Amino acid sequence: MNNASLHTRTVTVERDFAHPPEKIWRALTEPHLIEAWLMKSDFAPRPAHRFTFSADWGSVACQVLVIEPNSALSYTWSAMGLESVVTWTLSPSAAGTRLRMEQTGFGPEQEQAYRGAQYGWPTFMAQLDKVLSSEE
Repeated sequence: MNNASLHTRTVTVERDFAHPPEKIWRALTEPHLIEAWLMKSDFAPRPAHRFTFSADWGSVACQVLVIEPNSALSYTWSAMGLESVVTWTLSPSAAGTRLRMEQTGFGPEQEQAYRGAQYGWPTFMAQLDKVLSSEE
């Protein structure tokens, strides 16, 4: 562990969804569904695949790190000087599935990005819930 990682912060959001992991997995990995709750992308669920999220404010360069269908997804997230990693973990819950999102790598000088992620991810999760509910 280098010194830089000692001073980085993580944003974590957890939410229970009344849907099976397979359905949530599709929403995390199929571009037309990702666009409905997060951003436009050319994502593909393949190890080392490079892809881009794009929105009206700009874009995010990403690369797939981990693909474990219906269980875990991780990718790099590089935008506006931020080099971070987003990890999604799906696990069974009483409601259906617990989805955990962690974005790691916010340095002390990236307060705006950190606060933006603290605000943005719960909003994206709420949008994800709407997309999942409309996909019945």
